[in-house]
Order: sequence, then C-alpha cells, then structure tokens
Amino acid sequence: MRIDRDGPVIVWLRNDLRLIDNPALAAAAATGRPVIPLYVLDETPGVRGMGAASLWWLDKSLAALAASLEALGARLILRRGSARAVLEAMIAEARPSAVVWNRLYDAAAIDRDSALKAWLREEGVACESFNAGLLSEPWTVKNGAGQPYKVFTPYWRAAREQLHHVHVEPAPKILPAPESWPLTETLESWNLHPTKPDWSKGFDLWTPSEAGATARLNDFLSGPVERYDRQRDLPGVEATSRLSPHLHFGEIGPRQVWVAARNAVEAGDAPAGPVETFLSEIGWREFNHSILFHNPDLPQANFRPEFDGFPWSRDDAAFDAWSRGETGYPIVDAGLRELWATGFMHNRVRMIVASFLVKHLLIDWRAGEAWFWDTLVDADLANNVGNWQWVAGSGADAAPYFRIFNPIAQGQKFDPAGTYVRRWVPELASLPDALIHEPWKAPAQLEPATRRLYGEPIVGHSAARERALEAYRGLKGNPVSREAG
Repeated sequence: MRIDRDGPVIVWLRNDLRLIDNPALAAAAATGRPVIPLYVLDETPGVRGMGAASLWWLDKSLAALAASLEALGARLILRRGSARAVLEAMIAEARPSAVVWNRLYDAAAIDRDSALKAWLREEGVACESFNAGLLSEPWTVKNGAGQPYKVFTPYWRAAREQLHHVHVEPAPKILPAPESWPLTETLESWNLHPTKPDWSKGFDLWTPSEAGATARLNDFLSGPVERYDRQRDLPGVEATSRLSPHLHFGEIGPRQVWVAARNAVEAGDAPAGPVETFLSEIGWREFNHSILFHNPDLPQANFRPEFDGFPWSRDDAAFDAWSRGETGYPIVDAGLRELWATGFMHNRVRMIVASFLVKHLLIDWRAGEAWFWDTLVDADLANNVGNWQWVAGSGADAAPYFRIFNPIAQGQKFDPAGTYVRRWVPELASLPDALIHEPWKAPAQLEPATRRLYGEPIVGHSAARERALEAYRGLKGNPVSREAG
C-alpha cells in the first residue's frame, strides 16, 4: 500500500472483530503510523441490517474487542449511520493517510465498498482491502472452462488444491495512538441488548469474543471432533463445534480453524477422518460465499429460474405456528423453540424445519430465511440464503426437490431416545421413547396432560407430501421421483 501523505491509518472493522489473523489491522500496524480502529453500525440504503439476535451478539463482541484494543494502546471508535457519511466525517476529523478494511462479498457491500474506494482515492487517501473471511477468494476457484462451480464436491476438491500454505497472521503487539482520538459514540447508546422484554435470557451459553471463539475451537478439537463424523447429525449430543457465530462475526477466521485442525491431526491429537468431515463444513461455507458472489441477486431470486413459477402458499396461521414451534411435530417444534431460546439451532434440525416449512406448508423459502435472519446469532447472508435455497431445491447443488423429510422418521432416526425433544418440548418429557415423536398415538389414559398441552399436527405428513409432489410436478423440466426422505 503506497501512502503519499502524513496521518493515521483508519481500520474500518466489519465482520472481522479480532486481533489475530486480521490482515487489515496487520497492514495498518505495519505502517508504523497511528492506528484508529473504527466500527460503523452501517445504515447505508440497500445494505441489509442485522437481525435482533445478531445485534445481541454484536453488542458483546464489540465490548470484548474494545477491551482487547485498549490493551494494545488503541481505542475502538463507534459511529452509526451510512458508511459514506461516517467516513466523510472521519476524514475531516482525523485527516488520515489511509483507510483499510477486510472484504465482504455480497452485492450491496461490494457496491458500497467500491464507491468508497474510488472516493477515498480521489481525496488523496490511500485505500486497500484484504481477505480475512475466506480461505479462497470467490473468483479464484473456477472449473476448467473458467466458470464458477455450481456443485459443492468439485468446488471443494479444487479449492483444497489452493490450501497448501495457509498462514495465520499474529496479532499486533502494539498499536500507536494518534495525537488525539476522534469522538466516539457509546455502545450503550445503541441499545443493542433487548429490553422490555429481555428475550435473551437463554443466550448465556455463548461467549461472544475472540477469546470465546478460540476457547470453543480448542474445546472442540480436544474432544468432540473425534466423534464428529458419527454424531454431528444427533441434536441431543454435543458433537459439533458451534463456531458459526464466531466465524460470521470474524472473532475467528477460517484460516485459524484450518491451521488448528490440521495441526491437531499432525500432532496426533485428533483423528484425520472426523477432522476432514469437519473441514468440509468450512468448505460448504466457502461454497455458499462463492455462489452468492457470482449470483448477486441470490437473496431475492431463485438460483434455478424454473422455480420462479412455484405455487407458494400464503398461510400466515401456518407460518405463525411454525415460528412458535407449535406444528405438532416434536422434532420441528423442538428446533424452533431452541432457536427462540438460544439464537441457535442444530444443523440437522435446521434442514428438517426448513423442509417442513417449504414442502409440508408450501411457504416460500424467503419467509423462512427472513425468520432465521432475525433469530439466529449466526445469521450469515451467504449461508442463510444458500442453505434455504438448498433445502427448497431452488439453489446450487440443491437437495433433490422430491426428497421430502418425514419429520417423524427424522426424529426417530436422529433423536431416537427423544433427548433433544424432551429438552425443548418439556410437555412431552414423560412419554416413552416409542411415542416421543408421535405423541398423538399416546392412549388418552396414558398421558391426558400431554394431550391437553401439546396439539395435533397442523398438517398430516402423507397429505402434505403428496401436495408438495404435485406442486413440484408442475415445474417445467423437473421430473419427480417417488423417493422419500
């Protein structure tokens, strides 16, 4: 980065709330100039604002980052408004020599950042962006014809070939301070933590921070990863990393995860097979970001245009029952109640509840995606949109649209003892294992209280399945198999 004038370097922080392996921060520190870390709660028109659960996380993550920066002699400057207006004010106040940031890959962010780069350079302020959030930039992984991949397996095979020398940048040891600090807003004034009511009581299982992310990765690699390939689909078992919100907010980067996991294998501390399965999930995250980058309208439009004519149903009562976890299918209801209580849902259960909304209720995947966006602490645009379209069958590398998850069979297979259901649907806790996923079959004399407290299914599986298959049959060029999930 060539710098042609005196002044501090502004580091515009976004989804990169960490010190380790933060290339923009490292580049600013390497100049030897004063460093001003800036976080903007961006209100640029067209840039999608965070959901409520994500704002809860942001509140804690920014507080932790501010403390970490203070230990290096810096301050975190907080500003709210459109990024352009905030940076204009910061340029006038701080007279910086350069502004640096780490890249984002959705269309609105790219448009915003490209315009800002052009404007800053016109103003004589050096500007550079870096990759902090992905193992591979989306434009670097292409097939033999020079086109982006549309199927995950060949994508990940090609992407892995680029990952021979993954490097993790250490945290700066000191960040020189400017002669005077720009004014900052207070985190408390942003009111990111919910009040009246505070619905986040169950979020205390999380530790939003760089330290929390590192601890979670270390805990996972020291034990649960050994059974990851066998138990990752069992929601009643602690066998997954739960790193997704930390990755989304950039409290840890994928290069750190990759290096730590590979080092654990090489040291003999973790088995290679389960680690490879785990890293393929990091690969799926990369794939979704590549798909979003190459298909900028993906948050609104079907990846497969033949789905544009799908006969979605507008059923507000059914959607409300789904969102409250009152569908009458225990595994579906357990997932949605876990989501509301903790801001999280087990990945296998996400597929089940998404399939139920889209295929049993024929409700547009965009409605489910919006609900997840507001309620998930790991609501990442590329992953949220990509996974919902995958379930619906309208996305890249999509699940076969004729595969309609049977919520009863899914519960029996992945939660056979009802451990997960009993935790999140306590009114069913006393039912025997054989009935926990079909409570309507319990004799009235066995559990009359359960019948009063837990309702009948809002739609029958067989009828809903046939209705969905009929709808999919109407899609041009989409033959429908009789395969069931």
